[in-house]
Amino acid sequence: MRELVRGMCSDWAVSIRAACGAIGFDRSTFHYKSRRAGQAAVEKRIVDICETRVRYGYRRVHVLLDREGWGINIKKVYRIYRELGMQLRNKTPKRRVKAKLRDDRAEAVGPNDVWAMDFVHDQLATGKKLRVLTVVDTFSRYVPVLDARFSYRGEDVVTTLDRTCRMIGYPNTIRVDQGSEFISRDMDCESACKSDPLGWV
Repeated sequence: MRELVRGMCSDWAVSIRAACGAIGFDRSTFHYKSRRAGQAAVEKRIVDICETRVRYGYRRVHVLLDREGWGINIKKVYRIYRELGMQLRNKTPKRRVKAKLRDDRAEAVGPNDVWAMDFVHDQLATGKKLRVLTVVDTFSRYVPVLDARFSYRGEDVVTTLDRTCRMIGYPNTIRVDQGSEFISRDMDCESACKSDPLGWV
């Protein structure tokens, strides 16, 4: 609107009062000059903070600015933070991490070298759920364990594995996921107490 008023004054040789009156623009708005300080200084400070504290997000940056007396609200910090491209990169998705770990695993070289262990879930017609512990020899594809129960705890996994290993021998390595049954204290004790300890991966 200011440019329009200036154009009218220049082209038609009228006063600012007349130009503003013609288009219904308030003269006080035309003459207003912002008292807000430029944000170049705060931009530089945000960049400095992000370069020295690389894991800080905009909230922690705002806390530091507030302590330093900048008097800037968190919404403005967020806007500047985004405009400067300072936002943190997202972590690698879990599916990619798992895929990488699978790629790094060595192939089985014989029977009882590597077992893979996981749970399969099913449900009865009555609605009651089943958990089936499955163990597969990755070399021979033999299934030494296929045990179904209504509930499975860490100590149940230990009991089943101990019984199976006494019959057919202990594997060099057992691959598991991060389920609560596989990272329990009982599993740790089982692995540590064997004279020929299992390699849990």
